[in-house]
Amino acid sequence: MRTIAIWGAAGNMGTRACNRLRENPEYEVLCVEPLAAGVARLEARGDRPVPPVEAAGAADVIVLAIADKFIKAVAPDLVPRMKPGVMLLMLDPAAAYAGIIPERADISVFVTHPTHPPVFNDETDPEARRDYFGAGKARQSIVSALVQGPEADYDVGEAVARTYFSPILRSHRVTLEQMAILEPAMSETCSATFIVAMREAMEAAIARGVPRDAAFDFLMGHINVQLAIVFEQIDWRMSEGAYHVIDRAMKRIFRPDWKGVFDPEEVKASVRGICNV
Repeated sequence: MRTIAIWGAAGNMGTRACNRLRENPEYEVLCVEPLAAGVARLEARGDRPVPPVEAAGAADVIVLAIADKFIKAVAPDLVPRMKPGVMLLMLDPAAAYAGIIPERADISVFVTHPTHPPVFNDETDPEARRDYFGAGKARQSIVSALVQGPEADYDVGEAVARTYFSPILRSHRVTLEQMAILEPAMSETCSATFIVAMREAMEAAIARGVPRDAAFDFLMGHINVQLAIVFEQIDWRMSEGAYHVIDRAMKRIFRPDWKGVFDPEEVKASVRGICNV
């Protein structure tokens, strides 16, 4: 049996980690909250708060289920207390890629992150169809990186990630650098920004007199078919007029060098901002 200590066990990510990892009989779960408010939340739901020093000395795997901006305050005290050979498992690449985890050669560092349930899926259960985040109803994939440690530890970390984010569609192994390209560069700097712009475009249409319900229905339907076409989920093309508009709009809306957000220096700046350093 492996002992898994969850830092931030009273938060949203930590609560899910506690619930899901306890489903695996191979894991003993320790709930850790460094702050008094978190300890009170654990006690209120019937969990025994384990003191950080005790948990650090007992754990085989330590899951940092805390926001990236808090890791720089927690890691300097936690990492030196870990036993040799213990795995530090993080749920986002930012802190590791920003270099704020104290160096220690005798521990493993593993990073994993969910893809969230995909737009294109075959879920039939109504609750799964509306599980947009990945709350245990719909299948989702994961990406994982073994940042340091023996090769065998990849399987250890992936097994924890599979339990935490189950049900799993696919599991992908990537490098830390590739994970940082996926998030924040691709999924937040680009896709989240584009989606916010789409919402602003809808509001601009409404401001010019289009009924809100009509604008919403029109945009949601067009997003659906356009995603299917552009990502080759159907054998179809948009109209020639649409491609003409897209070509013109790319020059109007985007700077010619916009893909520079994927440059290593830009990605590093993004993750350092996320980690508040």
